[in-house]
Amino acid sequence: MAPSRDIAILVKIMARLRDKDTGCPWDIEQDFASVIPYTIEEAYEVQDAIERNDLDDLRDELGDLLLQVVFHAQMANELQGDRAAFDFGDVVYAITQKMIRRHPHVFGDAGQRGKKLVREAWETIKQEEKEERAARRAELGLDESTKGFLDDVPRGLPAMKAAVKLQKQASKVGFDWNDPLLVLDKISEEIEEVREELSRKEAVNEQAVKSEIGDLLFAVTNLARHAHVDPEEALARTNQKFRDRFGYIEAQLIKHETSLPDATLEEMEKLWQEAKEK
Repeated sequence: MAPSRDIAILVKIMARLRDKDTGCPWDIEQDFASVIPYTIEEAYEVQDAIERNDLDDLRDELGDLLLQVVFHAQMANELQGDRAAFDFGDVVYAITQKMIRRHPHVFGDAGQRGKKLVREAWETIKQEEKEERAARRAELGLDESTKGFLDDVPRGLPAMKAAVKLQKQASKVGFDWNDPLLVLDKISEEIEEVREELSRKEAVNEQAVKSEIGDLLFAVTNLARHAHVDPEEALARTNQKFRDRFGYIEAQLIKHETSLPDATLEEMEKLWQEAKEK
């Protein structure tokens, strides 16, 4: 089998890897749950390539991410007799159907192109899809009668992204602050609760500290949402800023023939301030 630009070849390669008799032992023993960490990791590697503006890497990482989709589809296709089983073609059909349906202003009525009309149509179509999904799942015997209002937020999301989506979902029924300054007050309250836990004269309760810090992070995420800032992006930028400044410290120490382990905190702080100025 030779490399190809044809997606069908990739599907065949995955089927061959999963073949019980002639496939790869590692691929054969995987299941949906065991592949999850790799799927998430590949998505982050796509993000990393984009942030580094490395198109050569991006091509490869998108291929790795596509492989994860094909992997899951192949495992689903192997579920003989399961009414909910599907193959890669079904995945492609589902997303093309969804995109065409959600963009009637592009694939249908051009008179619906206004931003307000598009937004209204989008919400209506999503609601229709939700109702159809519920009916389909009921037909498949997948009970959703106990599904809660927040269950539309996937549990596997990174914690910060999940926090934003949970807050947005709750805001749809009015459970939200109406002023960003009130969120700042909440942050101050949470900081004091962290301080209180850390200041206890008896042994510090690690679980209580963890809980209070979680509340603080949730409140900070809420502030970012109200300020129309993506907290994940904001933190990513700060992480890069930290990398750059710490890299400057390391480079300057090497230039002066010393190293990070040998430097004092005062020396590193001085170089940190230099980095900030630059």
